[in-house]
Amino acid sequence: MWTVKKLMLTGLAIIGGLFALAVGAWIYVVSTVEQPKYAVVVQEGAMEIRDYPALVMAEVTRRGDRNTAVRAGFSPLANYIFAKGRSGDTISMTAPVTQTLANDEQTWTIRFIMPSKYTLDTLPKSGNDDVRLVSVPPSHRAAIRFSGVATDGLIEPQEAALRSWLEKRNLRIIGAPTYAYYNDPFTPGPLRRNEVLFDLAP
Repeated sequence: MWTVKKLMLTGLAIIGGLFALAVGAWIYVVSTVEQPKYAVVVQEGAMEIRDYPALVMAEVTRRGDRNTAVRAGFSPLANYIFAKGRSGDTISMTAPVTQTLANDEQTWTIRFIMPSKYTLDTLPKSGNDDVRLVSVPPSHRAAIRFSGVATDGLIEPQEAALRSWLEKRNLRIIGAPTYAYYNDPFTPGPLRRNEVLFDLAP
């Protein structure tokens, strides 16, 4: 006969099993999505100094607050890689999607990193003048990694912590921060990977 205690334990077991399946699925998806292969120069907790190779990216520019701009920029970039509005094959999704503040506080550059097998010459041409294909030279960057839903309230203290960490080491920041998002919107907050990155002077 089922008791309240048995029902509760069974329910907890089911919830635990579903959570384990979700984590397993997340690990599989993350492991199969290509990410840029950077070299870690220094690591201290969530902080890292990294050397990135040259990268080929597709980018768009959007105006608005951070959240509005990245949402508006995602659609044309997704259309490009999924061959909507252009000829040629589809392109595999990669991570992260990045977002960098441009010349003013309302203009953002949103980028998809292209798979490493492509060059500017071998990428399919964009059917939308709004989507630009660019080559970014090797870079020396600082990063802080954190989980959660990337709200402004979550990002701001992480960015401040990274700035403070760099100041203590007399490392000079070049330009505006880049925000990097590694997961889709359906990934639970605790499983998400986000980063704030700064380019550093040589």
